[in-house]
This record gives sequence, C-alpha cells and structure tokens, in this order.
Amino acid sequence: MRLTKRDLIKASGLAGIAAATGTQAANAASRTDMAVGAKPITADERRTRIEKVQGLMRDQGISALLLDAGSAMVYFTGINWWRSERLTGVIIPADGEIAVVTPYFEEPSIRESLMVGDDVRTWHEHESPFELVAGILKDRGLTKGKLAIEETVRHFIVDGVAKAAPEFEIVSGHDVTLGVRLYKSPAELALMQIANNITLAAYKHVHSKIEAGMSQQDISALMSATTAQLGGAVSFSMALIGESSAYPHGSNKPQTVQEGSIILMDCGCSVHDYQSDISRTWVFGEPTAKQRKVWNTVKQGQELALESAQLGVSAGTVDDVVRRYYEAEGFGPGYKTPGLPHRLGHGIGMDVHEPVNFVHGEEKPLAPGMCFSNEPGIYLFGEFGVRLEDCLYMTEDGPKLFTDLSPSIDAPFG
Repeated sequence: MRLTKRDLIKASGLAGIAAATGTQAANAASRTDMAVGAKPITADERRTRIEKVQGLMRDQGISALLLDAGSAMVYFTGINWWRSERLTGVIIPADGEIAVVTPYFEEPSIRESLMVGDDVRTWHEHESPFELVAGILKDRGLTKGKLAIEETVRHFIVDGVAKAAPEFEIVSGHDVTLGVRLYKSPAELALMQIANNITLAAYKHVHSKIEAGMSQQDISALMSATTAQLGGAVSFSMALIGESSAYPHGSNKPQTVQEGSIILMDCGCSVHDYQSDISRTWVFGEPTAKQRKVWNTVKQGQELALESAQLGVSAGTVDDVVRRYYEAEGFGPGYKTPGLPHRLGHGIGMDVHEPVNFVHGEEKPLAPGMCFSNEPGIYLFGEFGVRLEDCLYMTEDGPKLFTDLSPSIDAPFG
C-alpha cells in the first residue's frame, strides 16, 4: 500500500501507533509529555477573530459568511465537529451575533465546544437546515446581499442555501477568511512551536532506534508512538526507504532498511489544533558521493529560501530563487526531474496545508504572522530522493524558524 502523506493525514497516524511493537511502545512511553502547559486559544481571541472577519466583510460589501464543519469553524467558534450528510454550520453576519445550525440531537454535544455566541438553532430529520439558515439571515435584518461561502463548504450545502435564500448572491469567502487566518497571533505561534518541538524530539529518538531490516511501517509506527507519548496528536508519520524516497509521497514497492539506504521521513503532529510539519533525510550507514552531493544541494536550497523570505517579497519569488540555483547545479529545469517537481513550500497553521504557498507566480507579499513550510527536495526517479523541511514564520525582523535546520547528512539532528 502506498504510504502517502495525504493518506497518513486522513488516518491520523492511528494505524501506525497500533502497529508499534511492545519494545517500541515501552521506549516511547518513557518520553516526557511536552504539551503539558500548552495554552489553548481563548474565547476572547476567537471573538477578536470574528470582529476582524466582520470588518473585512463590511469592507467588501458582504452580508454574511457561511462555515461548514472543519478547521474554519474551530478557528472562529471552537466547535470541533466532523462532516457528514447532516449540516452543522455557522453563520457569521457582517453585524451582530453569530448563529449555529445543527441537528436537534447534536445540540448538547455542539455546546460542549462552542466558545462564542449562544444562538444554536436545531432541525429534525424531516426538516430543512437550509431554511434555518435563511431564517437566521432574516433575523439579522438581512433580506438580500452577498452571502460568502468559506472555501471548503461542500456543494450540497451551497446548493441548499441558494435555494432557501434565492435573494442572496452566493460569493467566495476566501478573501475574508484568508485575511484573518493567514496572520498568526502569538498564541497560535506558541502552539505551533510546541508541536514542532515535539516532532523534532520524536525524530531524534526514532533516529537512534532504526536498525537494518526495519520496514517503512516499522519506522512510521515508532514515530507515531513516540510523538503521541511526547504529547502530540499524530497527524502523519511517513517513512520512505531507498527507491521509495525518489517519489515525494512514496511507492507501492516494499522497502526495508539496508546498509546505504536513504531514509526520508515527513512527519507532523498537532497541539490544540495547531500543526507541525518536518522532513529529514539521512543514510543508514556511509553515504555515497552522489547521495552526499544531492543532500548538500538540497540543504543549500533550503538556506537560500530562508535568506530570500524577507518582508515584502512575494511568496513566489522564494520558490524562484531556489529553483534557479538547482538549475545552475544541473537539476530541472523547472519542475522536471532529476530536480524539484513540487512547490517549495506551503502555508501552515490549523491545517497542514493552508494558503499561501511558496510557488512560482504567487504574488502575495510576505508579512508578519505568515507561516510556511520550507521544503525543497531533489528526486532521482528510480534511485533516491532527498527532502529537508522546516517551518518558519514571518516577524517584524524577517523570517524565524520553529526548528534548527538539519546540520548534515552524517548528523541530521546535530
């Protein structure tokens, strides 16, 4: 089975934890919970977020914003819910209090995590939740205008609301939600720092325990178990060995650790909903000259990205700088392999992948509070690949790393 990062995110690492051997679990259990004392986002901060998005809505002539279950709902309200065929949604009017729509039998559970507002409206199985949305808009004094839809809201919800409130123009809510979520607060950065600390500590432990004959699943399981014992909620633990490292998200071919094997890991966890994402690559044994050259080239690209990520610079420029360097070293051109076939990095916060990206053509200027992964790689299809990834955030003085860069292929954790 292909161990892709996307699949591992969906699985939340639980399969890996369950597969850990007794010895591995015992080793992991000796770790200290590094998330003790981590402070969750407060109700006051969520109210500030709502006020900010309401200001952006008024500036853009938007009457209300509709949220589906997911990270945006957690971000603004604290409601941590799953998506199903039954609508649980939030309406944020440009002026006034928010409202929640949920099935009648879910209301007690919804209120357990709701941190702002008190208007929860319920529907029974034979009733339309979309009519409740229309009623909320009317009760907020809204009879027409622009109804913005957060970008991940599912089509059946958009369609149902459009039919229940046809006098409203359905528009994208991307700009208003991005205008708030893109810029992380000190409280958000603090949680991301703890998540990164946990992931890096787990890596150091796992690196010392790898033995010849271990499979990708063995390494992933150990990483997941260690991360959990350190206090992180496992998001993904991907381990690629040998040729599978030549493909950014792995291969179906079984691989085990052998002398001279490249090991590429891409792992992350969350602390109070905020994510880490770190990649490391090293060799089990003595690296070949080719492995060493590729690793050093990737590292130089990562350092160039960090130097280039300055306030006011467009996010796309950072990708361009690294790609030009790799081409000068004989890789590419562009997205061709051997070379860097994916974007240089992505935004990160409550979601592992958020806008905006370090990618060619992205014109958004870098500003304080923005967070990115910095993850250049070089992949030689059929042979091996190298990826190094650390996340950074923008400050008034420029970029700052959550974690130290990997020092060398011989000592990937110093």
